[in-house]
Amino acid sequence: MTSKHEQFRFSAVSADSKSSFIKKYQDLVLGDRSWRRLLQYELLTLLVGQLPGALGLGLRRILYPQLFGSVGKNAIFGHHLTLRAPGRIHLGSNVVLDDYAVLSVRGFEDERIEIGDGVQIGRSAQLKTRAGSIFISAHANIGAECRIDSTTEVHIGQHCIFAGRCYLGGVSHQFDRTDIPIVQQPLATKGGVHIGDDVWLGAHVIVLDGVTIGTGAIVGAGAVVTKDIPAYAIAMGVPAQVRSWRKVELAESYQNGSTEYKKP
Repeated sequence: MTSKHEQFRFSAVSADSKSSFIKKYQDLVLGDRSWRRLLQYELLTLLVGQLPGALGLGLRRILYPQLFGSVGKNAIFGHHLTLRAPGRIHLGSNVVLDDYAVLSVRGFEDERIEIGDGVQIGRSAQLKTRAGSIFISAHANIGAECRIDSTTEVHIGQHCIFAGRCYLGGVSHQFDRTDIPIVQQPLATKGGVHIGDDVWLGAHVIVLDGVTIGTGAIVGAGAVVTKDIPAYAIAMGVPAQVRSWRKVELAESYQNGSTEYKKP
């Protein structure tokens, strides 16, 4: 039986012989088959989606909220945004989506992207789900060209800072069979990614599926996080290892600087 993740592969939707071109387009781009939403999306992205400068920002600020599931006050929309199933994307107040950002939801109706108040999504950042959800809490800053993928759930806490080109992967491929290519094998999940409040990821940090990073932790540039990082730890390296602590008293709870710890 086809898994829910396989149903939402681009190749699976585009190859559906029972659907017309326009229905495939609606499924992939809008996430529903409403003709009203199709016309609205096409007109707005064509007329104001690529407009630069103050005129473009002003028009998108007025017109773009109607594309989304919900939008708070004073949201700012850059030009050349890529929006997939925008009706399942919810934005708080004072959210900034910088130029060329990608927000894409592919999945069932309860799966979505939620972005809290004051969040900034950097230039060319990508937030993509396939039968999963992404939740970003208030006042987080997602740097330029970061990528967040989810086939389960990715949770990012308040006041987090992600430097440029970080990758959070709530998804991986199975690879146990050798008779078919890896790309054709089912996706595997380990529970998604959970990032606590006030976490700082340096540039080019990679966080793999199944990882939890505790509140107040710092991960140095270029690290690959394969295991949980405790709260207020400072980790770096490949794979990431705890090297020091922001709160010295917490070090006594962990042995030998290991990233292994007991969750509360």
